[in-house]
Amino acid sequence: MKVGIAGLGTVGVGVIKVLRQHRQLLSDRSGSDFEIVAVSGRDRSKDRGVSLEGLTWYDNAVDIASDPNVDLVVELIGGSEGVAKDLCEAALNLGKPVVTANKALLAVHGQQLAKLAEGKKTTLAYEAAVAGGIPIVKAMREGLAGNAISRVYGILNGTCNYILTEMEETGGDFSAILSEAQALGYAEADPSFDVDGVDAAHKLAILTSLAFGTPVDFDSVYIEGIREVSALDISLAKEFGYRIRLLGVARKTDKGIEQRVHPCMVRQDTPIANVSGVFNAVVAEGDFVDTTVYEGRGAGEGPTASAVVADIVDIGAARTSPTFGIPVDKMVSIPAVPVEQHVGCYYVRLNVFDRPGVIADISAVFRDEKVSIESLLQRGRAPEEAVSVVLTTHEVQEAALCRALDQINEFDHSVDRPRMIRIAKL
Repeated sequence: MKVGIAGLGTVGVGVIKVLRQHRQLLSDRSGSDFEIVAVSGRDRSKDRGVSLEGLTWYDNAVDIASDPNVDLVVELIGGSEGVAKDLCEAALNLGKPVVTANKALLAVHGQQLAKLAEGKKTTLAYEAAVAGGIPIVKAMREGLAGNAISRVYGILNGTCNYILTEMEETGGDFSAILSEAQALGYAEADPSFDVDGVDAAHKLAILTSLAFGTPVDFDSVYIEGIREVSALDISLAKEFGYRIRLLGVARKTDKGIEQRVHPCMVRQDTPIANVSGVFNAVVAEGDFVDTTVYEGRGAGEGPTASAVVADIVDIGAARTSPTFGIPVDKMVSIPAVPVEQHVGCYYVRLNVFDRPGVIADISAVFRDEKVSIESLLQRGRAPEEAVSVVLTTHEVQEAALCRALDQINEFDHSVDRPRMIRIAKL
């Protein structure tokens, strides 16, 4: 089976290494011999640490699809539009299987591409698109096929997890730890996709489709990043027995499907709270299997290349499954539940002037909106100076809590907007 690879960055080079180093092993496991015959990258003259001698080079990656010598296309360019999308469509239209690590493409155009693959009786594989080296796509699609999934959630972005872990361990603030992460190569020069939650949301949209047999619906994912998480929040979370993690959560309810990406407080004794650094973790809950936990490296040359090659081996062995677990025409759209309808417990931090009656005013607003306080503490005692009032709530609908916080924000004694973090019930 002759392979064409588009995209020669870290992952593309890793795939070349694995296919060459384990050529015999992969042949034994699949019954196919894999040979790289064509590549495409940005700079033909760049030294990537692997030999490209004897391979056909394409300046336009889309041309790999029409090369008669290419049986399988690997797309590692990235991005939801442009060359990556054009290449995948061209290859699938010709009936050639495609392996991709492109979560943005699948989150936005996954349904269309899956339908095209099924119509052409070929394969669209994407294990590397979600959680790097963790084989979560195969687990959800095949290993848990005997279960009705009720919830899937996890740490889906290693950059954010590294930053939050370092903030907890060092007491540093977000901007300082982000700069360190960039220097170490854990964060991009423009970290927006990671720290603003978009990368995790792409992955969650894919997991949601796999879990519930619904069309991929990225537009319905509520997204909130970690820029507003402060060192003070991290410290206070610890006092309450929590750690803060950026979670992607998809849950099926009587009202529809929740898809949320946002910082969460998670109890320190839960498995997800103890996933640190650049690691990812995914938890899936099924009616027969109960709770299953998957943890590993979510990015990097080796883990991601491992996942890409796993898909290549499946294709070589003629092991196929519908792209998202069930055929596209069997998928059922389920209403999206707005985050305002979410019911849960919350951590709230208020920054207010220390004046008589402040707590009474706050309590009155919470009373009127039927927000029940579980615990409350005040940091500092300085008349006419700002102090932190921190509380946790019992379960309440998010819309009611937001109305209460909007009212509190209008008080004369409020210094800045109240800070709210959801408490995850895991």
